[in-house]
Amino acid sequence: MTDAPQEPTRAPSNYSSATPPPPVTSESYPPAPPLPPAQAPTAAKSDSPKRSATVGIIAALAVGALIGGVTGAGVSLWAVNTNSSGTSTASALPAEITVNNPSDATTVTAVAAKASPSVVTISVSGQSASGTGSGVILTDDGYILTNTHVVTLDGAAAGATIRVQTSDGRLLDATLVGTDPIVDLAVIKVDDSADLTPMEFADSSKLNVGDVTVAIGAPLGLANTVTDGIVSALNRSITVASSAAPESSGDDTAPANPDAPSPFDFWNFGQDSGSAAAPSSATISLPVVQTDASINPGNSGGALLDDEGKLIGINVAIASAGGSSTSGSIGVGFAIPSNLAKRIGDELMAGGTASHGLLGANVEDVTEATQPDATTVGASIKAVVADGAAAAGGIKAGDIITQFNGIPITNPTDLTAQVRVLAGGANAEVTYIRGGKSATTTVTLGTLEQ
Repeated sequence: MTDAPQEPTRAPSNYSSATPPPPVTSESYPPAPPLPPAQAPTAAKSDSPKRSATVGIIAALAVGALIGGVTGAGVSLWAVNTNSSGTSTASALPAEITVNNPSDATTVTAVAAKASPSVVTISVSGQSASGTGSGVILTDDGYILTNTHVVTLDGAAAGATIRVQTSDGRLLDATLVGTDPIVDLAVIKVDDSADLTPMEFADSSKLNVGDVTVAIGAPLGLANTVTDGIVSALNRSITVASSAAPESSGDDTAPANPDAPSPFDFWNFGQDSGSAAAPSSATISLPVVQTDASINPGNSGGALLDDEGKLIGINVAIASAGGSSTSGSIGVGFAIPSNLAKRIGDELMAGGTASHGLLGANVEDVTEATQPDATTVGASIKAVVADGAAAAGGIKAGDIITQFNGIPITNPTDLTAQVRVLAGGANAEVTYIRGGKSATTTVTLGTLEQ
């Protein structure tokens, strides 16, 4: 019974300043013996690229392990969460990580020690379904960011009971603040007396392929699990079916083909027949960071971190070989970029809803049938909406959009995902091909109605 696991804004985003975690004081998690004075805050020199000066922050702390995951090459996409009609058979208690030799600790150890107090396990139960996922603490007064599919049990439950388990073993009741199914994010809140440790956010627009990643969450109900890997790709986009998304998500999406089921079946991961949500024809396009850090059912809503312990993404989905979720992590996982997650989190905390841009155009793939003379991939404009953002910006039917705010566009999913990253009313620079020549225009996006 576990729950599984989108465009960069341009400004760095921090919910809080980075502060070392306090020693664990719970009786269940006794602190390790103090270091000798000479070893305390200094990192040992090493030939290993995984060691860094940040290991000083772990100073013999016993910390909860947190794990992240990935799944494999280009087939089926699954929400990293597990729902069932019964209760989980896996222990949800944190697994303790004791740093026995701080002078030989790795960067991953330091990241886990710093960030684990800001990651929680979320248990959700409804009349006919239950499941677990993960969440990231936004503020010290109790706001927590997670996935919409976690708090709605993939659409199988409304008004479900939500409980939060902190890394030090406390159990807290939570209420739903708001959901944003367009990018599969949600905010919940526990009592403001809980004294939580907020996560520090990194600027996801500054990521590089090959950067170190560390994932923390509760895969298969195993709270406080840690895995590591690298950034495998940036500006990736995926399309998934969502039972929570509105049936119509605007004019920017390509028409669905009922005879060609999406290989990215996002919501049916790990569900028993008693808890499965009703099939949905609605889809959402998510801009994601791809990672090979291990992400498995239950990692949904958890943290993807950089080598400084800062959040670079919210784990949301994995790809699974052969169209089956049973293969687990195969090295292809996806996370909603931290810049997008921060904007949506801020808006949900402020008013319970979030805003998304609307281009006002029907788009389709570039094929021999739609663009017989095309020499590049992109999103082909089938039609523009009168008085919409695209029309006002001079975009016409037959144009092929190749970039949006500097991000390469290779298909309609890329374009939709990048448009949704921005709030309604935002300005965006669009590059397109017309008559074999490239041109650029600025559009002021409309607002997607939800």
